[in-house]
Amino acid sequence: MTGPAFLRKPARIHAPVEPRVIRCRPFAQLAGTEPWRMQLLHDRTDDLLLWITRGQGRIVINGVRRGLGVNNAIFLPAGTLMAVEMGAQSLGQVIQSPPGASPLLPREPLHLRPRDTFAQAELTSEIEAMQREIARDRPMTQDALAAHLTLVSVWLERQTSESPVDAPRETAGDRLVRRFAAALVEHFRSDMVMADYAEMLDVTPTHLTRVCRAACGKSAADMLTERVVYEARLLLCDPDPAIQDIASALGFSSAAYFARFMQHHTGETPTALRARAATGGRPAPALVGRRA
Repeated sequence: MTGPAFLRKPARIHAPVEPRVIRCRPFAQLAGTEPWRMQLLHDRTDDLLLWITRGQGRIVINGVRRGLGVNNAIFLPAGTLMAVEMGAQSLGQVIQSPPGASPLLPREPLHLRPRDTFAQAELTSEIEAMQREIARDRPMTQDALAAHLTLVSVWLERQTSESPVDAPRETAGDRLVRRFAAALVEHFRSDMVMADYAEMLDVTPTHLTRVCRAACGKSAADMLTERVVYEARLLLCDPDPAIQDIASALGFSSAAYFARFMQHHTGETPTALRARAATGGRPAPALVGRRA
């Protein structure tokens, strides 16, 4: 596979690590004015619980795309390759927590569609209580949030046993895509190219691309590119690393090569993206092209 050599060496710069605190806020605040933060494929260092209260959307979980609707609860453990697109009129709430904040939380992704109105009200009530704690900012706020998180984890466990779990029949292609997603999370900074991933998974690059398109509408190369673009944009939000250092950290052979890559895939140069992040301006365009 030809193209920018962004997989040629291990990274030396890492995205800023979020403080190990529990948060609860509207989904819209998670991405703010930068939709790419949720719409591009990425994995996170925190656990997420997404509770949809209005509208519809789509989510990719470990390479498999599915629909979202009202009263959907989606739990995404840290390290899950994910992307979320919500409709303009959609509303949702998000609980963010450090991995292991509650030992009762599941360690695999979970998609629930509770139909019982009491169960729906229970989760909404816990989320509202967490948001009140955050708003009042009293002593021991994090302790109180941890207690509510435990109750939320109990809710998840109960709903898993009592309510339908959205787990469509998994195909062999879905299983392969999940394995690729896990490999991508682990190795996207390494010197592996698509042929290496295919060999690791004991399939041909053509077959891997075909099943990825069927599962989430993106080729395997698209998925890899999105993950790298996300990382680059995240690093560019920090004013300190020089652009040439970010380019090197992501394995590009030169800053100019990195600039062309970002221009092609976002419509803006790294300098422009950094300036946008610094000023909190309008969100940048979505990907306008991906490397083949």
